[in-house]
Amino acid sequence: MNYRKHIRIDSEIRFGKPIVIGTRISVYDVWNRLSNGMSKQDIIEDFPELNEERINAYLAFGG
Repeated sequence: MNYRKHIRIDSEIRFGKPIVIGTRISVYDVWNRLSNGMSKQDIIEDFPELNEERINAYLAFGG
């Protein structure tokens, strides 16, 4: 999984936290939800800008 096509780090957005390109959703936002037991589908319902590929990119970024 090449996370670079999904994740961007920009000091002007969310204080430089890694985010999904084209949004203000941080990697931490997704990790937090996953660690609290939410499924990928639950997260996609909360953030329609995401899809399973983008969530997997977040996981690859952290791994």
